Amino acid sequence: MTNSVVDRPDYWLVIDLEATCCSDNRFPREEMEIIEIGAVVVEGSTFQPLDEFQAFVRPVRHATLTPFCTGLTGIQQADVDAAIEFRAAMSRLTIWMSRYPNAIFCSWGEYDRRQFARDCEFHRVAWPFENQHVNLKKRYADRFGLKRGQGFGEVLRKHNLTFEGRPHRGIDDARNIVRVMPIIFEA
Repeated sequence: MTNSVVDRPDYWLVIDLEATCCSDNRFPREEMEIIEIGAVVVEGSTFQPLDEFQAFVRPVRHATLTPFCTGLTGIQQADVDAAIEFRAAMSRLTIWMSRYPNAIFCSWGEYDRRQFARDCEFHRVAWPFENQHVNLKKRYADRFGLKRGQGFGEVLRKHNLTFEGRPHRGIDDARNIVRVMPIIFEA
């Protein structure tokens, strides 16, 4: 799971996750679990979106979402109660990803990679990605000579883009990340 330099793969796999969360230390950060997987496959050289995947995931450690979590994400208790378990979600994601061989997993920051690793370990699910991960937040910072990465909202504003959809929804976040990829890679 490195962050090595990638020129232009055939496909980019942009993933954004939402997870259980709280604002009152009700449970440790290490016990957060994925509740939504949002993914967009992007053509490697044109950065055109080709396909999408979205799944709600039923948490098991803290099955009841906190008011903070539902307020932040808009994901309701009924969404996760009716959702599939992590193992099934990963199976569906892996089958979907197989249509795009050698797609490079990327996300805005390291959070999504780490959360996947935690949930894969907890649920004893094999890591579904190649060892390569591109941290687009770091790539953006490198591209513009910034000492540290910027928040995604700040990046959108800097480039006169408005967020489309609802922030902190996995699929909407992934779609919006795709919109800044041509800026990051100077396409």
